[in-house]
Amino acid sequence: MAFPNLVLLFTLFSFLLLFRSTQSKLSADYYNKPCPKFQNIMQTILAEKQLSAPTTAAATLRVFFHDCFVNGCDSSMLIASNAFNKSERDANVNLSVAGDAFDLITPRDLVVMVGGPFYEVVLGRKDSRKSNLSIVDKNLPKALTPMNELLSLFSSKGFSADEMVALVGAHTIGFSHCKEFANRIFNFSKTSEFDPAYNPVFAQGLRKLCANYTKSPAMSAFNDVHTPGKFDNMYYKNLQNGLGLLSSDQEMVTDNRTKPFVDRFAANETAFFDMFARSMEKLSVYKVKENNDGDVRRRCDQFNTLQV
Repeated sequence: MAFPNLVLLFTLFSFLLLFRSTQSKLSADYYNKPCPKFQNIMQTILAEKQLSAPTTAAATLRVFFHDCFVNGCDSSMLIASNAFNKSERDANVNLSVAGDAFDLITPRDLVVMVGGPFYEVVLGRKDSRKSNLSIVDKNLPKALTPMNELLSLFSSKGFSADEMVALVGAHTIGFSHCKEFANRIFNFSKTSEFDPAYNPVFAQGLRKLCANYTKSPAMSAFNDVHTPGKFDNMYYKNLQNGLGLLSSDQEMVTDNRTKPFVDRFAANETAFFDMFARSMEKLSVYKVKENNDGDVRRRCDQFNTLQV
């Protein structure tokens, strides 16, 4: 049986709302009883979306990370702003997230579809009753965040340096807008037009690609220049060869606190996959809302009660 569009997905979620509101224990098979074909339906829909829009996996991973890292995995990132409240979704760091990423909020199967590892995600969490733009910036890493701040941020949320390096490895797929690394390729210093940490040929290519980025803000480059659509360990090999797109990424290969993990993952894809899977499982239960701590939204992008 085929499921040609996302209508079934929203119908399915609506059907499960009542069940989710009466259950509390998180589990991987949370929906097995009310909807035995839940996993198969989701996999079919996700596969169709990934085939029609190859950036889906990367964009959905980003939504997942940006949602969980701010104040726990509670779908606060999905809330649309209204006249009374500016939500997390409208923070500057989130404006570049592809709009269709909000259609699908299950990154696990998408990672597998592009070659990455499978990891268990427990289901049944409740939705947040808050989503505020003002708390986003201090809770999310950015392209220019110094390594000391990056390590401190991840540590504050319970993640070690090796877990951080593994999670950032999600940059093996997807792209970044030119504005995120323009400081590295234009007027970098008095002695160099571009960051000397870049491979010179790569830097020149980026300069050409992004020459008009101020007039065309959608201009972007793949995070992984070699295998941009495949979830693999090439991202770490790129860092070793001056092909790391973002400043915060490239710094991981020069900082002694993170370099050993970059080198390890570059040499051993299985080690990367194992650590990524464990770290994603850990992230997926960060500050989850259970029982009366959250709601079951009737609509994913709106609170059940208007927030004023």
